[in-house]
Amino acid sequence: MIKKVVLSVVTVSVLASCVSPKVYKELEAKYNNLKKENRKLYDENEELLYEKNQAKNELKQLKTAYDEAVAERDKLQADYTATKANYDALKASYDALEKNSSAAIAKNSQKNRELLAELEAKEQALAAENARLEKLKKELEDRSNRVAELEKVIADKDAAMGALKDAISRALTDFEGKGLTVEQRDGKVYVSMENKLLFSSGSWAVGSEGRRAVQQLGSVLAENPDIAVLIEGHTDNVPYGGNSVLTNNWDLSTKRATSIVNILRENAKINPENLTAAGRGEYAPVATNDTAEGKAKNRRIEVILTPKLDELSKLLNDN
Repeated sequence: MIKKVVLSVVTVSVLASCVSPKVYKELEAKYNNLKKENRKLYDENEELLYEKNQAKNELKQLKTAYDEAVAERDKLQADYTATKANYDALKASYDALEKNSSAAIAKNSQKNRELLAELEAKEQALAAENARLEKLKKELEDRSNRVAELEKVIADKDAAMGALKDAISRALTDFEGKGLTVEQRDGKVYVSMENKLLFSSGSWAVGSEGRRAVQQLGSVLAENPDIAVLIEGHTDNVPYGGNSVLTNNWDLSTKRATSIVNILRENAKINPENLTAAGRGEYAPVATNDTAEGKAKNRRIEVILTPKLDELSKLLNDN
């Protein structure tokens, strides 16, 4: 998806502004950087999910090993107890026979030595098993703590994005029913604004009502500097028929996305490095283009808010 998005940004910028090959190459470099950044975010998220599942599997294996070690320890303890009882019985017999038969004494003495050696061996095995059990217990605790830490960071990120969604919903409550929706999915927040709220047909100039909506969205983004903001422009499949400055719907969608970015940049508290404008043209519809209602839904601006994964990356690298 981002490949098409960023490619459209470069294409539109070059065609719309009639720039030189040098500027086109600079935009193409920007597209490559955006593509790498998107790949990095996707890989980091996948790595996090893989790490969490791996940690859970290791936790399960350690728990199984721990339970087996406990069972083995208990068996050794039972063998030890039985052997000691046998030893005590033989010693009592030895003491009783000591007065009556030197031959019996010698025989019991040998048996005693054998039992003592066996008892010592079992004590050593029990000690070794207890040491292994403690090691497994420590590994089990460490793995449990790591899983809990990873789950907490993920939960905190999801909670933060939920709070951001709620803040945006409150800020844009005046525009409910006017082609604006806010939803959270896949760890991101999506703000969708139909063009009827923002632009006139064929235009990329934002109207007063749309400007107010974007400014109110910007007031929330200004308070969340750790959020990456991707603004995507979308159109229906009706070919562009406006002035000659633009050539097609892709150009128009990119121009519209850039107009939203420019309004957000008017807020000095928003870091421009967090903003990305992209045009998708008619190639990412959310409804059929066979009806007027479907076309209206497809003509939209989508603002996609993604949490930065620096904290998660640090956690993975530290472990």
